[in-house]
Amino acid sequence: MTRLGDLERAVMDVLWDSVPATSGGVTVREVADALDGRELAYTTVMTVLDRLAGKGMVQREREGRAWRYRPAATREAHIAQLMLEALDLGGSRDAALVRFARSVTGTEAEVLRAALRAEAGVTDTAERRPALDEATDR
Repeated sequence: MTRLGDLERAVMDVLWDSVPATSGGVTVREVADALDGRELAYTTVMTVLDRLAGKGMVQREREGRAWRYRPAATREAHIAQLMLEALDLGGSRDAALVRFARSVTGTEAEVLRAALRAEAGVTDTAERRPALDEATDR
């Protein structure tokens, strides 16, 4: 997954914000209309959607003469993938994770703790909290 350009991100935002997972998707015209104030040509939006389909970011399905587009993954899944790719950029993954853990707010740290506990199947929160606190200096 690659980092998106400004226009690609704007198009993906339209898809993420307006296309329910159960939907058949939206047309190029609907995306163009939703890009308020950008005054983009229909062909520009179509090209961006085609590029995003080529990157695997959107799925498309033919409907008559038109295509309907929908996101291939949720915004959260995309962001998580970007974070994983950033960890692979070099250096120590562990060091990057520790630095990240030290930079989050208390509320964000609790969200991470809860997710890690749930992933590990741990139900006794008092038993797991000290080990994570020591690792993040929190």
